[in-house]
Amino acid sequence: MKYVGADLHKKTITLCVMVIVRGKRQVFKRQRFACSDTAEIAAWFKQLGKYRMVVEATASYEWFVKLVEPTAERVVLAHPKKLRVIAESKRKSDKIDAFVLAEFLALDMIPEAWRPTPRIREHRTLVRHRVFVQRRITSVKNKLRRILADHNADIKHLFSTEGYEHLAQVSLSPAERLVAQALQAELAQHKQRLAAADRALKDFAAQAPVAEREARAVLATMPGVGPVTIDVVLSELGDFRRFRSQSDVASYAGLIPGFRESDGKKKILAITKEGSRLLRWAMIELAWRLVSKTRRWARAHERISAKAGTKKAIVAVARRILCVLHSMLTSGKKYSLAAA
Repeated sequence: MKYVGADLHKKTITLCVMVIVRGKRQVFKRQRFACSDTAEIAAWFKQLGKYRMVVEATASYEWFVKLVEPTAERVVLAHPKKLRVIAESKRKSDKIDAFVLAEFLALDMIPEAWRPTPRIREHRTLVRHRVFVQRRITSVKNKLRRILADHNADIKHLFSTEGYEHLAQVSLSPAERLVAQALQAELAQHKQRLAAADRALKDFAAQAPVAEREARAVLATMPGVGPVTIDVVLSELGDFRRFRSQSDVASYAGLIPGFRESDGKKKILAITKEGSRLLRWAMIELAWRLVSKTRRWARAHERISAKAGTKKAIVAVARRILCVLHSMLTSGKKYSLAAA
């Protein structure tokens, strides 16, 4: 059996092949390819014979894994955060990184990362694109409001028909008028892109398998949870059954506090903010909605806020909401005050 460590970058791949001879690990072969040489890469792996391969779960691993899978006995995705031996090494190079990956694979000590299914990857692409477009819309609106604010002419309903008529009547300089017109055109384009993304997500949901349709229906029973939140939760969590506990789910969203311990003394830190930023953002936004609209969550926020302050309280509520959502998904039960 050969063990291949692959240090993958945007333009190059560095490979280290390791074998075990009489109980000792030895480097069998090293190789370096340009990522564009896909035919040569596939041929090189094919001639290896029986092998296992490991690569870190970076942003661009999918094409490489698909290329290698047909000839590999097993392909392992290494969790970059958990495989800290490479990141913290004082002697670091592509050659050393590939060697360490191969050695850990031979020792069966690779901390594995979860690989999303093709449907989850497609879902994430659509959801993240929608969020990007929505944020661009917010940015453009803020810029337009800033121009009017400089003339003390900003109004609440600026982005309605009456608001645009008001904008046309404000005495702007030629440069400001040029920028305002460009921003209005950009805003119109982004709104079209947002509508297209919403249609694509609606079509995507209509083609969902039975289990996903049931999950969507369960999530929709919680107050304040609409299609956008449902899409974010399902796409970012992926296979929600892979989380062994609610603590794991909260950790994945970066909503758990860090801590340091030394000489028997513990210090609680701020939340880690690791994992899915989009899921964390969605939970914070949902927490604010529930706190303002439901007595159950408002009381929870007030109780925590009295001890820790408003910001820490809303994070605690967001963490609890995520745990409730995960519990609803795994149990298949609808939202109830008892579950919260």
